[in-house]
Formats: sequence, structure tokens, C-alpha cells
Amino acid sequence: MMMTDLSGYYFRVKETGGTMYRIGDETRHRRVDLEQVAVINTRNGDIRGPGNRPLAPEDQAAAETWLTRRQAILAARQIDDIHRAIDHMNLTAQWVQSQASAEDLDAVTEPLLLAMHDLRTILVRKKADRVEAARKEG
Repeated sequence: MMMTDLSGYYFRVKETGGTMYRIGDETRHRRVDLEQVAVINTRNGDIRGPGNRPLAPEDQAAAETWLTRRQAILAARQIDDIHRAIDHMNLTAQWVQSQASAEDLDAVTEPLLLAMHDLRTILVRKKADRVEAARKEG
């Protein structure tokens, strides 16, 4: 669940984006009404009303604001995950050097070497592409 400062709306986060609800007034039973307004896809930026009906301008604006904020959060998390992966690689190197048994190393050596080879291949290719693009620009 995700509350935001977008007054009058509630956004339920899901794996591919979120569902946007309008928060209704309290009823006589002191319940809060949630009316589904849109489904928002953070991967492709798609914002759809129920039954593909168009959104009111204020609903569209709120959905777009939430989408922009959510995409920024997800991008920051992705970079943080990469930095954590670097930390894990360093911790793994330390573990291999100081604590791993022969059995431990037998269990992880091949998968680690393949994953590192795959990553290195991609990183080298992307670096070469960036160097070539910079050379052409300059």
C-alpha cells in the first residue's frame, strides 16, 4: 500500500505499477470509500481508466504525478541494488579468500565464474559502445 500527498487519492502498488483510487467521504458507518479510478503501468507509462474510459483531467494529472514519482523511486532502488551487488561481490571475494571450504567452492565456483563472465562481457561491450559514440561526437 502506498499513501502519497496527492490529496484525495490512494495508490495501491503492485508489481507492474499501481491502482489508483479516489478516496470518498466517510459514510454513516465511518467507512472510507475507495473508488477505482485507474490502473497505472510503471513499465510503459500506460494509464487506463476502468473499462478503458477516459480519465477526468484532475485524475489524469494525479495519475501522471504518481507515475513520475514512482518511476523515480524504482530507478533509485535499481541503482541501490547494483551498489549492493558490488558490496556482495566484495564480501564474496573475502569469503572465498578466508572462509570457504573446498566443498563450498565446488558448489559455487562454476555459477559464479559464468555469471561474472556474462557481466564482464556486457560491461566491456557497453563501455566500448560509449567510447565509440564519444569518439564520433568529439
